[in-house]
Amino acid sequence: MTAPRYQRRKEDRPREISEAAFEVFAEKGYAAARVDEVAKRAGVSKGLLYLYFDTKEELFKAVIKRVVTRRIDALLLALEETDLSSEEFVRGPLLEFMKQIPGSPVAVVIRLLIAEGHRHPDLVSYYWENVVSRGLAAISRFIERGVERGEFRDTAVTGLPQLVLSPMMLSMIWRILFTTRELDTDRLMETQIEMILAYIKA
Repeated sequence: MTAPRYQRRKEDRPREISEAAFEVFAEKGYAAARVDEVAKRAGVSKGLLYLYFDTKEELFKAVIKRVVTRRIDALLLALEETDLSSEEFVRGPLLEFMKQIPGSPVAVVIRLLIAEGHRHPDLVSYYWENVVSRGLAAISRFIERGVERGEFRDTAVTGLPQLVLSPMMLSMIWRILFTTRELDTDRLMETQIEMILAYIKA
């Protein structure tokens, strides 16, 4: 007899359902994804799924939390607790975080939002509030701290943290649109970071 795909522990069900939802959204897109297919993949009834997630929108938000928010939370914690100098952190943990994103499940979420977000503005707003705005605010605070410590100059980058993350976003968009056109995304991000540091270092 084939073992069930998922363990049947009650506390695991939300995670199992969100994992199944990610697979279905990635394959079908948001609009075409069906809740009953998510339930089938998770090995639960449709009724049981609705005990945990009221709507398909709530399912997608759960995917964002599992795939994206936990990564952001880990980065923000590292920003707050690091003993590295500002430059060392940018060249190390921040750059490594950026390099990992284009080939991760985060890029799938971005692809779905780009393709279908105009029809689902509530999901775009949720992503902005829970992911993008938090990340940008943290980058700005980190640069401000570097200025206060005398490591960085006060430049436009403090108010435009998008400049730091822009090569990461470009890398994801490039991979989505130009699948047959090679781009060394690691080198792209390394070069952007070098240029920014050259600009802001005291």
